[in-house]
Amino acid sequence: TGELAHTESPLSITAGNGPRHMAFHPAGKLAFVIHELTSQLSSCSWDAESGKLIELATVSTLPTGFTGNNSTAEVLVHPNGKFVYGSNRGHNSIAGFRVESDGSLSELGHTSTEGKTPRNFRIDPTGQFLLAENQQSDSIDSFRIYQHTGRLSSTGHSIHVGSPCCI
Repeated sequence: TGELAHTESPLSITAGNGPRHMAFHPAGKLAFVIHELTSQLSSCSWDAESGKLIELATVSTLPTGFTGNNSTAEVLVHPNGKFVYGSNRGHNSIAGFRVESDGSLSELGHTSTEGKTPRNFRIDPTGQFLLAENQQSDSIDSFRIYQHTGRLSSTGHSIHVGSPCCI
């Protein structure tokens, strides 16, 4: 009928995290929540029949030792389901993680978005490229995704667009 029904088992998130966006794993058993205020990413198990989310693990989207101001924005899962990415506004990077078989996350590293304040970003349907928007530097920059490692590298291609915030 398209009617919405409230589930009795909401995801319990630590107060003050500021959950911003969520992305589902293509296999339908995991979901990932990025926390805007604490610069963290949570992996969760997902039961599609009951609507129940259970937090499995939470990791920082920032490199060890970073002390500046930061907030996160977008979270996306690679089409192959092996990797998940989140944007850091302040550190101006895309944080990459490998999705382990138990749903935990292993850090792949941080790639500069070549600009300031990356908000939304997209992975092309083939999973070969990531396009990062840099809202305060008026650019969209292209990155190659290495399929076996999930790591990103700049293609050197960038376009000038006034204050991009969503692709």
